[in-house]
Amino acid sequence: MNTFLVERLTFATIHELPYSWENKDYLALLNQIGYDKPEEIPDAELQAMCLMSLTDVEPVEAAQVIIGYLFAGQLSEGQIKNLSHQMLTEKLWEEYPELSLHEGFFKATQLLYTAYNGKFPGAEAVAFQLKLTAEENASLFLFESNPEPPLLRLIAQGMPDRALLNRLFSEKLAGNSFEEAKHIIWRLHTIEKDNNYIIFEIVSSAYWLEDFKYADSYVAQTQPDIVDEEKN
Repeated sequence: MNTFLVERLTFATIHELPYSWENKDYLALLNQIGYDKPEEIPDAELQAMCLMSLTDVEPVEAAQVIIGYLFAGQLSEGQIKNLSHQMLTEKLWEEYPELSLHEGFFKATQLLYTAYNGKFPGAEAVAFQLKLTAEENASLFLFESNPEPPLLRLIAQGMPDRALLNRLFSEKLAGNSFEEAKHIIWRLHTIEKDNNYIIFEIVSSAYWLEDFKYADSYVAQTQPDIVDEEKN
């Protein structure tokens, strides 16, 4: 086991994922909606024009366009059609059974919520920084490859046993195979690193990690996933 002092430095609730929609995305959506010559729109106006154009069609149709764009090749036409209806009332970034699609559903919902002025569910995510100080410097190797599983094991210990992450993934947290971790942690950036500590910035769904806002400083142990060489 590898022991760390875990310190939550910041914590915020956010409603949009940073840099999740760029001008190339707005341009692609405008093309799919059928906007005439979207490439002539100035860059500074692309977002506003895309949002306006989305509201020119029915909400379900707009949802269908966005889901089709984000999940091209991943979902069938029938699935896209059904999910576009569900998005009006359901939090698919939390409820859809395939965790790998959660971040995409969050991105889709945040755009639709803005375009339709709250007609879609309000999406909430969390962003925070935490500092991990290793009892032994060599333990920082855990975060050089596939850092999400050992990191999530540390975070989980700062939340109550009743937290959803601890209840649903208790065996994965205690074990050495947690493939879902990379779909629970949506964004992971290294802010600072020294010989014995590292500071991470993390973005995830409030569904999983909201309870971490109550975490203070604590000592926890973690372990990496064991890679099955036969699968590689």
